[in-house]
Amino acid sequence: MGMAGETLVQQNKELLTELEAGLGYRFTDLRLLQKALVHASYAFEQAQGGNDNQILEFIGDAVLDLVIGHRLCHLFPTMREGELTRFRSSLVNETHLAEMARRLELGRFLCLGKGEDASNGRNKSSILSCAFEAVIGAVFEDGGYDTAVALVHRLFSESIVRKKEELQLADAKSRLQEVLQEKHNQAPIYRLDGEEGPSHRKRFTVSVLFHDRVLGSGQAGSKKEAEQRAAAEALAGLERQQGS
Repeated sequence: MGMAGETLVQQNKELLTELEAGLGYRFTDLRLLQKALVHASYAFEQAQGGNDNQILEFIGDAVLDLVIGHRLCHLFPTMREGELTRFRSSLVNETHLAEMARRLELGRFLCLGKGEDASNGRNKSSILSCAFEAVIGAVFEDGGYDTAVALVHRLFSESIVRKKEELQLADAKSRLQEVLQEKHNQAPIYRLDGEEGPSHRKRFTVSVLFHDRVLGSGQAGSKKEAEQRAAAEALAGLERQQGS
């Protein structure tokens, strides 16, 4: 980053130290963390083309793909490749990485061009997700692979559990259909049992039936999710029957 980078580090020392605390990692070379926070619009304005976070973002993207892919293989050894790919992409897509960035309040630490800053750039998912990848890239460059692995595992542990539940819910309807089609060559029926609450906070109750027998029911803020929950409950019930 040269002299300009040194100056930025001096100017932003307190902020960088605060971000280090949030990450739980101390940099040997703070210029790497600073560079991860420099958006192209800022570098362009300062006539420092190339002194932005794009290369670190490229590295961080690769690190996340590898570390999270490897982690999922170890945590869920029976999962098929297609499922692993979907699971990983739910964790490294722009929406989720921006959510991770917001948890670290990354927007506060960014160096943005004036126009980008004025147009709410600090809260743009595209900018935040790229900056998050760049920070991971900076940790990898500064501390090596094992350090990056430890950080990614710590930052993503809760999300992995949550996304697993979401994916299982999303798959529940198709899995239930497969089970019943295979056994009885018929699909289940979903019945809306109730809607309550104001329009902006509705709760839907749905039952899933097979041959007029209720296999499961679910409640959620959308009909689709209530159906998924009903299917998940039905699957759990069928698995218990098989096990007994």
